[in-house]
Amino acid sequence: MNKDKKEFLQKEFPQLITKIPPNALPLWGKMNLQQMVEHFSDYVKIASGRTIIETVFTPAENLEQARQFMMSDKPFRPNTPNPLLADIPPPVKQKNMEAAINELIQEIDFFTSAFEKKTVLTTRNPFFGDLNYEENVQLLHKHAMHHLAQFGITISAGIRLL
Repeated sequence: MNKDKKEFLQKEFPQLITKIPPNALPLWGKMNLQQMVEHFSDYVKIASGRTIIETVFTPAENLEQARQFMMSDKPFRPNTPNPLLADIPPPVKQKNMEAAINELIQEIDFFTSAFEKKTVLTTRNPFFGDLNYEENVQLLHKHAMHHLAQFGITISAGIRLL
């Protein structure tokens, strides 16, 4: 497993989010910054097993190709469709950005501890099937990079651009 990606999720990702102005407009998509943070927290809950997914929406014949993409360094494209999301983003759940970021940090910590307690744990992702810890870290990192880019933060060769 790439420890850098795990550490990025635990430390740098939440810090980078705090550097984005709360009223920043996304370069694509319909979610505002707080909606994006809450959306990401929801997917960390799936990765940790806190939210149980029964169905994998990717057809079985396409699952291996989808998983190869997931494990690659290829980014998600802007406006990648997610059939689980409505056309209009849901209202925010937290009272403010600080609370949303705190929830995100708590969910990332729970995710890490869930796999530390049960190292053979797998959780079901609605698009990529059953994933172990390393696969979940890879997917969450790819997802984080996608949403950072959505709000104008790109990370290339260790350089962060706002």
